[in-house]
Formats: sequence, structure tokens, C-alpha cells
Amino acid sequence: MTAPTPTGGHQDEHGRPADSAGQAWEGKSIPSHGFSGDEGGADANLLMALAAAQEAPGDDTEVSLLQLVAGARWLVPVVAVAAEVDESGPHAVDTRSDMAAVTLTAPDGSRALPMFTSLESLAAWDSSARPVPVRAAAAAQAAISEECQVLVVDVASPHATVLRPSMLWALAQERAWEPSHRDAHVQAAVRAAVEAEPQVSTHRVEAGEPAGAGVLRVVLALEPGLDADQVGAVATRIGERIATDGETRARIDALTFALEAAR
Repeated sequence: MTAPTPTGGHQDEHGRPADSAGQAWEGKSIPSHGFSGDEGGADANLLMALAAAQEAPGDDTEVSLLQLVAGARWLVPVVAVAAEVDESGPHAVDTRSDMAAVTLTAPDGSRALPMFTSLESLAAWDSSARPVPVRAAAAAQAAISEECQVLVVDVASPHATVLRPSMLWALAQERAWEPSHRDAHVQAAVRAAVEAEPQVSTHRVEAGEPAGAGVLRVVLALEPGLDADQVGAVATRIGERIATDGETRARIDALTFALEAAR
């Protein structure tokens, strides 16, 4: 028995069913992304971790959240965008459209890629958007390619969460995320930047304020006798050395300095 030929749709030069570009469907396969049994529901543990990060932001809470984020399935919304428009008639008509990822722009110009834990959370935000299931790494890599600085989770929900730049880059690079003051790479970079300043006797790194903002505070113990301009110059040089290394910069969301008297 032969398969019936569709009465509509596209065909190639041999009369076989084809796509809109005239390429036959025969021999083609749809790749599996590992979500064949996914019904679009949210992971309960992930929802609890998102709620916990909202209620009590902190190092351990965020580390646990990012571990779950990295292993979860995410829904990234795409929408149809007109690629060709026929304006020959009384009304403009889209003759071809492409699917494009959605990005959000804040008043300060920063951009975010939204992603959702479930079909329900996506529909609550925009019921017309088409969900594309992806791993967190793929979502983060797409965000970077779209020049987004952050990821926004379940934007229309009570547990809406912003995944900061350091989290975005960790997901894209598929490495474990650590708060910057606990990150061995950052600690080494700060140490190297401080060692070039003989006026600094000791230093330490710690979490800055507010909690959950990803601020790295570098506490410097300076030799006595420096005036305000000299102190500012020391901090500026250290900050510039830290910022020169792109890998270090990707692991720090914000940087502040504090001073204390040398012992």
C-alpha cells in the first residue's frame, strides 16, 4: 500500500510531499531533544527553590537553585515575525514569517531573555507565544547571542526570578555557579590585582549588600598616611586589573570596595 498524496501543500519536482522550499519530506527526520515525554508541567523542586530564593536570598539558597536550573527543561517563547509583506492590495499581507526569540528591554536599556518552567506559566504571560523546550545551557547561549544580560524566570508569576549575569554565563559555559566571594577563580584574580599595590597590607573578599544582588566587596587594609585621592587611585587600579580579565568579569555581578586600618 502506498501513502496517499496530500491534496494540498507543497510538492517537489517529482511530485513528492515537500516543505515550502520544495525539499522533499522523504528521508527527513525530526531530531529528538530528550523531551518526548514532557507534558509541559513545572518541576516541583524547582518551584520550591525559586520561592526560597525569593523569600530568603543567600549563598546556599542560590547555589541550590542554580543546580536545579542547570538540570531543568525550560520553555523559551518564540513569536512569528513578518519577513515578507505584500502591500499590492488594499491591505498589507504577510507572505512569509519567521519565528524569533522574545527579548525584554528594561528602561535602562538592559535586555533579558524570558524562560518558563511550564506551559501554564508561559500562557499566563503570553498565550500566543510558541514554547520551545530547551536545556538551560541552550537558553543561556541564546540569551548571550541576543545580547541579553540576564535571564528572567516565569516573568508573570509571584516567584519571578532574575538570573544575574554571572549565573547566565555559568549556565552558558555549563559550569557550576558559585557566589563571587566563594569563587576560587575570582579570589585568585583579586589577589593578583591587590599584590601589585604596596600600600595594601592585607585584603579579603566577602558578600556585599544587599543580599541576593551578587555584590562582591573587596576589603582593603591600607598603610597609614594615604590621602583620599591616593586611596581612590589604589581602588581604581585594583578594579581595572580585575575588569581586564573577561573570565573574572563574567563571574562578578557588581564590585565594591571597603577600607579598614592596617594592623
